[in-house]
Amino acid sequence: MRWSKALWLFSFFFAFVGLKAQNYSLSGFVKDSTSGESIKGAVVKNLSDGASVTTNNYGFFSLTLPSGQQSVRISAGEYEGVTLVRNVQSDEQISIYLLPRADEIDEVRIRAKRNDNVRAVDISTQSITGKVIKKIPAFLGEADVIKSIQLLPGVTTVGEGATGFNVRGGGIDQNLVLMDDAPVFNSAHLFGFFSIFNPDAVKDVQLIKGGIPAKYGGRLSSVLDVITKDGNNRDYQVNGGVGTIFSRLTFEGPLVKNKASFLVSGRRSYIDVLAKPLLNEDLEGSQFYFYDFTAKFNYDNGKDKFFVSTYIGDDLFFAANAFGVKWGNSTLSARWNHIFNDKLFSNLTYYYSRYRYNLEFNIGDDLSFDWQSYINNHSLKTDFTYYLNSKNEIGFGGSSTYYIFEPGTATAVNNLGENTFGVPNKYAMENAIYLSDDWTPNNRFTIRAGIRGSQFLYLGKSNVYTFRDPFAEGQRRFVDSVWQAGDNEVIQQYLNLEPRFGFKYQWNRYTSIKGGYNRMVQNLHLISNTAASVPFDVWSPSTNNIKPELADQYTIGYFKNFSIGKQEFESSAEVYYKDMLNQVDYVDGANLLLNELLEGELINGIGRAYGLELYVKKATGDLTGWVSYTLSRSERKSPGISDNEWYPSRFDRLHNLYIVAQYRLNKKWDLAANFVFSSGTPTTFYTGQYSIQGYTIPDAGSNDRNNVRNPNYHRLDLSATYTKKKKGKWESNWVFSVYNAYNRRNPFSIYFENNYQNTGINQAIQFSVIGSIVPAISYNFKWN
Repeated sequence: MRWSKALWLFSFFFAFVGLKAQNYSLSGFVKDSTSGESIKGAVVKNLSDGASVTTNNYGFFSLTLPSGQQSVRISAGEYEGVTLVRNVQSDEQISIYLLPRADEIDEVRIRAKRNDNVRAVDISTQSITGKVIKKIPAFLGEADVIKSIQLLPGVTTVGEGATGFNVRGGGIDQNLVLMDDAPVFNSAHLFGFFSIFNPDAVKDVQLIKGGIPAKYGGRLSSVLDVITKDGNNRDYQVNGGVGTIFSRLTFEGPLVKNKASFLVSGRRSYIDVLAKPLLNEDLEGSQFYFYDFTAKFNYDNGKDKFFVSTYIGDDLFFAANAFGVKWGNSTLSARWNHIFNDKLFSNLTYYYSRYRYNLEFNIGDDLSFDWQSYINNHSLKTDFTYYLNSKNEIGFGGSSTYYIFEPGTATAVNNLGENTFGVPNKYAMENAIYLSDDWTPNNRFTIRAGIRGSQFLYLGKSNVYTFRDPFAEGQRRFVDSVWQAGDNEVIQQYLNLEPRFGFKYQWNRYTSIKGGYNRMVQNLHLISNTAASVPFDVWSPSTNNIKPELADQYTIGYFKNFSIGKQEFESSAEVYYKDMLNQVDYVDGANLLLNELLEGELINGIGRAYGLELYVKKATGDLTGWVSYTLSRSERKSPGISDNEWYPSRFDRLHNLYIVAQYRLNKKWDLAANFVFSSGTPTTFYTGQYSIQGYTIPDAGSNDRNNVRNPNYHRLDLSATYTKKKKGKWESNWVFSVYNAYNRRNPFSIYFENNYQNTGINQAIQFSVIGSIVPAISYNFKWN
């Protein structure tokens, strides 16, 4: 009898505990109440126990709550937070609409998610919104995504007019640039002066430099994730602008109110129109312009959401009867979000991406040269997020991508006829799977652990070459054997595991310490020997002769937020070290264009990069902005180069100081300024000369590479924005800007003018892309 009573008491106790411990899920989407746009990065927090989650790229969240009355706080940087009180007795799905802050409607500020940089486990990650991008002074007064991220710590460029950007000592090809999940191979218009991203169509930009999550792969240095707007699903809206060099127009609105919406956006430059009166008869018919078109459509059916987005853009610079160059990107993304239940969210994506470039010379009717090249890729990928409980958020998924490379097909025409030649196409397939878990065992610790497995297949049909060892290190290799691979025959396979790890220790409410490690693998290689990448540089997959590039990066950082009076500041200090293997280098005098035996002129090197990044951001008040300073090194070591010693990479800059300031003078006027200082980039000079029969011949004297530096780079940009009083639905402003305000002639490169019959003195010539003050004016409007 005693045992039966005891058993009954234990049963009652555990039943009671189980009842008390019953948990339910509160899930759904967080959206902008004025446009219906999903809000990424909103924080949903249980005020009782401190458990919180962050909305994903699509605004979805799932928070585990205990039964009973609970208070849940939802907050996002530019929105008024709300608190929900729920008597939790079952799972619940809701949509939460946040109202933009009253001061944000009239005033744009740096994103200020209070303590978000301290609380999140992400390290070396920064976001910037389209609103902020539009406030930063830029070349010719045109807001630009890439120029804006070049003002963040750890990000550099080799100079004005250079394509792309460099992150923590990596090359421009080592950045994974995504537009709505589709990769972009060249993110520049006008040889790097503008990016392909139309700021009117951009919702959010996130740069990840370290602690890269397991779902990302394929590049060594960073991920730039650009998310376009979904389109206003409540009201029609028109945005646009007329600038010094191009104009833009964006139209968005509902297809089915609160369910389906669209966005179409376009830009075109009119350099050709402005230059036409200045061209002589020989140049009639010349074309100098770029354009881009962005469109997005989405449909929301509760548990299912569908997106289709596309981008088409080209640059065309053709001087009639002389030469021409054309390049451009095209992407198409189709995505399907599905909510299986309160805890499982999925996203299925198909994308197509193409990058093409064309170079031609045309002198008369019987003398011409035309070279075309492209990269095509098709991909299918799926990502799942499983919200196991309040302590574990599990991500898993996979992808498969098929690549077609056409390195170059050329047609030459002369008075003897037409000759077509080139380099055979290359084919490859890349597959990957990943698993990750964000584990929060208590209110102080968060651990992010993940693993990614990747497979890369170099496929036929093509000629497959093997090369002999060189006679000496650093010299080109000659063909040893060649064989013909059949269609889709596997020529070479590479398998790699990529572990990822990150942690956060919450010291107190305003302070945290974070660390991260990631191994990255890259199987697509940009082959270039120029100081700055040009549109017709060669891309190649990993082959039997070109191994995958590998990188191991270690990062640790201290994050602290503080206040001075009513003014709030965010700050961070991060230290990183990165080892890189199988870095693609080239022998001196390498021929990189239209060379079927190119792989024999490449060598495998190693690299290392390390540095300190300091960052302070003022997020509130009339004066906002940030200051960042980076102290860093980027070095390479390649067989036969620089006597097998470490030498600085071409994008090594020791010091980088960026100051960005925005000041609200009054309701009509906003002022902004940028100041940039960077150490000079390395370059290679010959170290001696000799004379033969009165001719002066330069002599390298050694095989040192990047043995001197260009002078330091510094520049000040200013802008003033005059906002007219809103009239009904019409808003407008004028932007007056000055680029390079104190007329600095920053050197892009220095070269020598060789007059071989002289007194033995060769003249050094400094080339500056921008050598004067560049004023601009633009007019922007919005109808809503």
